[in-house]
Amino acid sequence: MDASQQPGRGRVVLADDDVLLREGLASLCERVGYGVAGQAGNAARLLELVADERPDLAIIDIRMPPSHSTEGLKAARTIREHHPATGILVLSAYVEVEDALELLASGRKVGYLLKSRITVVEEFIEALDRIRKGGSVVDPSLVQELVSAQRRDDPLSFLSSREREVLALMAEGRSNAGIGRRLWVTEGTVEKHVRSILGKLRLQEEPDDHRRVLAVLTFLESR
Repeated sequence: MDASQQPGRGRVVLADDDVLLREGLASLCERVGYGVAGQAGNAARLLELVADERPDLAIIDIRMPPSHSTEGLKAARTIREHHPATGILVLSAYVEVEDALELLASGRKVGYLLKSRITVVEEFIEALDRIRKGGSVVDPSLVQELVSAQRRDDPLSFLSSREREVLALMAEGRSNAGIGRRLWVTEGTVEKHVRSILGKLRLQEEPDDHRRVLAVLTFLESR
């Protein structure tokens, strides 16, 4: 859509040492009604631009010269500290969970997207608009990574809701027969659930360990 047909959406600065990507982003922003206040190829120039232009948004590559480590993230921190009215969208080539969480913890008007997401133009522009209006944007890949990490950390995440019920009743000291009466199922059904729970918790049969007790301890520790 032609920029002349769009209401003014605000002013942005762009920071990325990839000139082609930067110019492409600038062209896209202008096409949908954002004014491009400046472009930078490194963090130092970005900070100068933000201080001089006071843009509504800063679109920042997380890795920039000279070390290509986290210069963009550090610049984002500085911008947030000294220019809190400027929204920040950090772009990354791949999911970097710790860096993303640190950035998103800084509050409103902030976002984290993978560069591959830019190819879906509508989603990218929607992300810019949301940040400009005070919201936050989180890349779906980051959400998936966090969910996976949570599952890895939570030993009970692999249990079904029924298996969780059975384990909770085991923690109350109930026998299989008692659990069956409570859940209105047969004792045989409870035994199957218990075997499944022990298997999913990877509790191997050991001569000196009682797997049922270990399962209950795992349940109590995860609460």
